[in-house]
Amino acid sequence: MADDYDRVRPGPPDEALDWLVPRNCETAVDIAAGTGLFTRALQRRVMQVIAVEPDDRMRAVLAARSPGVRAVAGRGEAIPVPDASADGVFVSSAWHWLDPGRAVPEIARVLRDGGRLGVIWTSRDRRVDWVAEVDMLRSPHAVRSAGDARSQLRRRHEVTLPGTAPLENIASASFAFVRAMAVDDVVDWLGTYSGLITAPARERAAGLARAREALLRQASADGLIEIPMQSTCWRADRAHRPASGRPRQRGGKLSTAGPGRPAEQSAPAAGGSG
Repeated sequence: MADDYDRVRPGPPDEALDWLVPRNCETAVDIAAGTGLFTRALQRRVMQVIAVEPDDRMRAVLAARSPGVRAVAGRGEAIPVPDASADGVFVSSAWHWLDPGRAVPEIARVLRDGGRLGVIWTSRDRRVDWVAEVDMLRSPHAVRSAGDARSQLRRRHEVTLPGTAPLENIASASFAFVRAMAVDDVVDWLGTYSGLITAPARERAAGLARAREALLRQASADGLIEIPMQSTCWRADRAHRPASGRPRQRGGKLSTAGPGRPAEQSAPAAGGSG
């Protein structure tokens, strides 16, 4: 499954990376890096990339295919790098797996003053009816209509911050593009999502067969299909620390000073990872 994930999952377009990654970023941390799709995109722009991934199989694929990247075991709530050591921390198609109450203070600990937290989701553009229909057909018990597919992604693609998060300059943007693929590869791609991975074998096979049928109706004579895609991005900058220049520790947890932020900040809902 890790090999399929790396082979068929999409990477972001350059325009999304231009918007998300600051030009002066020299050290970046990729959280929940998986097999390294986004890691390698960062590596083309950033001198030092540290990939943090809890799954041993995913991390092994990442290390084998990403020479020069430091791949380490860890997660967003426990990042194995020193305080104020990163110019950017990035999360690609994995924010929904994090606990914001624990991950955001940990990310703030790792970021240098003015450093960037960037969150991105890159996947099929569910604003297109037939694309939303494919999602409905692959998982009919979880997704009951095209509108349901869109609303589920809207909820999944919200970035919620604790009220005291030391982040500022919050912004969001989205970038549309097209990805040409063979139908077989699209079906393999659909099979890499957790809802189908954990489904009983018969249900998984039936869902992918229904999706294949819908995809073939959109494909050209040579079996290729142009998939409308979208990268949805959210970014914020780390507020400057108090005059002491270092975060304070209380009871083993990070305590940060600075202005409070609104309890919720949401990225646009079009597009996504599911």
